[in-house]
Amino acid sequence: MKCYVVFSTFPDETSAEETVRTLIKERLIACANLIDKVRSIYRWKGKIEDSKEILVKMKTSEESIHNLMRRLKQLHPYEVPEIVAIDLRTGNKDYLNWIVECTN
Repeated sequence: MKCYVVFSTFPDETSAEETVRTLIKERLIACANLIDKVRSIYRWKGKIEDSKEILVKMKTSEESIHNLMRRLKQLHPYEVPEIVAIDLRTGNKDYLNWIVECTN
């Protein structure tokens, strides 16, 4: 069984929460953590930007990862959203089973 942690940043709590609730309802993620007060400094369209954002950490299964990434891109308010996935190679097997159960 293979699971993933997917990270994405959002401009505000409302858009992050709405997106997470939709992804849970659609069974694309088992759960998510919304981490407030993230400061991001980045280059965008030739300028250095400095923004406060919400970091979202989502958990999903191997079966759902590609559909999740596609759907997250559709729902996301950013033109080029951060969507990065980390393969979970180890973890509490009961927790990983729960992720798979929630996303299938």
